Amino acid sequence: MKTKVREARTEHFDFLGYTFGPYFNRKIGKRYLGAAPSKKSVRRLTTKVGELLVPGNHAQWPKIRDQLNIMLAGWAAYFCYDTRLMAYRAVDNYVGDAVCRFLKRRHKVQTRGTRRFPPAEVFGSLGVVRVRNLHLGALPGASP
Repeated sequence: MKTKVREARTEHFDFLGYTFGPYFNRKIGKRYLGAAPSKKSVRRLTTKVGELLVPGNHAQWPKIRDQLNIMLAGWAAYFCYDTRLMAYRAVDNYVGDAVCRFLKRRHKVQTRGTRRFPPAEVFGSLGVVRVRNLHLGALPGASP
């Protein structure tokens, strides 16, 4: 049976890639009803990123970076509603580590590669988009 009735004030449920339900605001210490990207959606994106950054991908770095940035920007554009910081943070951490591992293998760095390709360089001079920096302003459709 696919259809289930849920009490949104007390339990979470997934719909169209979002998890809806009660959340807790740490700043003001109160609960609220909200939505966030589901864990399944984050996992699906990280799987696609992993498939792009396989050792057998011998394309030039600018082409790989552009494909990665398009993928990340599209995902962030869909999931730009409500509570998204934790999901964005998880995606950024995964992408930073995956790019570091990919470039470490490509350049045959003997160490873990974190000195040669630190997150500041991955998201800076190497040009990878940091998802949590894409939507800093008001949400799309929000009234001023």
